[in-house]
Amino acid sequence: MQILILGAAGMVGRKLTERLIGDGRVNGQPITRMILHDVVEPQTPQAPFEIAALTSDFSLAGEADKLVANRPDLIFHLAAIVSGEAEADLDKGYRINLDGTRYLFDAIRHIGDGYCPRLVFTSSIAVFGAPFPEAIGDDFFLTPLTSYGTQKAIGELLLSDYTRRGFFDGVGIRLPTICVRPGKPNKAASGFFSGIIREPLSGQEAVLPVPEDVRHAHASPRSAVGFLMHAATIDKARIGPRRNLTMPSVSVTVAEQIDALRHIAGDKVAARIRREPDPNIMQMVAGWPRRFDASRAESLGFKAEKSFDEIIRLHIDDELGGKIAN
Repeated sequence: MQILILGAAGMVGRKLTERLIGDGRVNGQPITRMILHDVVEPQTPQAPFEIAALTSDFSLAGEADKLVANRPDLIFHLAAIVSGEAEADLDKGYRINLDGTRYLFDAIRHIGDGYCPRLVFTSSIAVFGAPFPEAIGDDFFLTPLTSYGTQKAIGELLLSDYTRRGFFDGVGIRLPTICVRPGKPNKAASGFFSGIIREPLSGQEAVLPVPEDVRHAHASPRSAVGFLMHAATIDKARIGPRRNLTMPSVSVTVAEQIDALRHIAGDKVAARIRREPDPNIMQMVAGWPRRFDASRAESLGFKAEKSFDEIIRLHIDDELGGKIAN
């Protein structure tokens, strides 16, 4: 089996690569070659099969055709610019998140000759916009209130239509906010949700730009990789024609996040959070969904954490070697 990962240099892409190398196979089929692609050069870890690292801008005409020329059996489309950057730079957001996706989908379509790979597309809960019901199910209509959400919603529609026409076998997964993200902060507007946990656990101060009663939905990086792996292997007959699924998540307020941090790491660590309201972020967050009914995804075997305590403990184990900075 040959696998292509777009967005392989990102956090989730790196963790997905590690998981695939560790497993060595997908759905019982041995991995024979993996292609890692991003706009910056992805890391190429050791593996018992060939790994090729490619660097280019897949939103440029002709680049996507090169990526699928060898007809990969499984494609993970993780490439995107994040919410805050897509909102700040309209042209770049549509070029990467929409035009790049369309170029990729059409590159697969143009091969023809019976080629029909499984394609896993990372969408986002940003496809939903207020006003919300108490819990948002898969059938809630898409009314995004950000450019990023709009770009992802269009990608979902394209994925469904191209799958219906038999160009590829697509599965779209709407990711909640992935928390706690390791490494340096990115330009996602939701980055503070990770920052108020990650920095204090590492002995650094964190800034909280929103009130503590803000509620949001989260899943760990480990769950994100699990979602991708399951989407790669699930029987298409079980999914049916509705190809985009909202992933399971843990819905908590910021106050509950901080309480979980205090419960696990103590008052001294929780005290490293500095409240500094940011009206721009507060306005953006006000339009985000808060809680989801992911019963359809759960019935299909997708799983996430059950508590925010569990998410924090996974971060400590996976990223901090089980140790908390005093």
